[in-house]
Amino acid sequence: MDNIPKYRRVVLKLSGEALAGAQGYGIDPDVVNTIARQIKDVADDGVELAVVTGGGNIWRGVAGSAKGMDRATADYMGMLATVMNSLALHDALQKHGMDPRTMTAIEMREVAEPYIMRRAIRHMEKGRVVILAAGTGNPYFSTDTTAALRAAEIEAQVILMAKRVDGVYDSDPLKNNKAIKFDKLSYIEMINRGLGVMDATAASLCMDNKIPLIVFNLNVEGNIKKAIYGEKIGTYIGGDSNDERDIQRS
Repeated sequence: MDNIPKYRRVVLKLSGEALAGAQGYGIDPDVVNTIARQIKDVADDGVELAVVTGGGNIWRGVAGSAKGMDRATADYMGMLATVMNSLALHDALQKHGMDPRTMTAIEMREVAEPYIMRRAIRHMEKGRVVILAAGTGNPYFSTDTTAALRAAEIEAQVILMAKRVDGVYDSDPLKNNKAIKFDKLSYIEMINRGLGVMDATAASLCMDNKIPLIVFNLNVEGNIKKAIYGEKIGTYIGGDSNDERDIQRS
């Protein structure tokens, strides 16, 4: 591993399921603590980090809508679930001696700051990890789209997509032991193959703004640092699947 981080400003996308650990539902404090320890490790090296949390471990708006609930209402409930996850991570980071800032797209000043782009950037420049909760603040948009949008706004160099598998496969490796893993993909390949890395809106935002993605296994401790330092783990998604891992924003 190189001694210098390859990426200096990063958006880390944590799925809600990742925070649930083996229990599959709710928040596993041991998992959150492990993630916080890894985040501190890279933040101590001067990497500027923004974390976008999902909420699928508590509530999925799409699932509620499928059972007859108003879609907007179900999505707002999902946004509140992401706030719960964000506060759990905030607490864990504080216990590791850090001074994080949780910012929400829906105003709730008693528990978090409202998201303001320039303020988020300023926090990061001061070495504070910024946790971005409540999605975009709008129904019908996923937290993947939130990660892509916020990455574009704060001019992040990469989005790290933390999953429960070690990359992108042509089919679900948890169901198909013959699934083939991709080391590299282009945005177009990801979209055309329908690989389920992120929704089409998020993928288009990444493609239009030339923000590369690294999909990796969060369950292996140290992988966050490996990805940021340029070690070849997981699946890299950029402008061209034949490119080397040097697609960065100026």
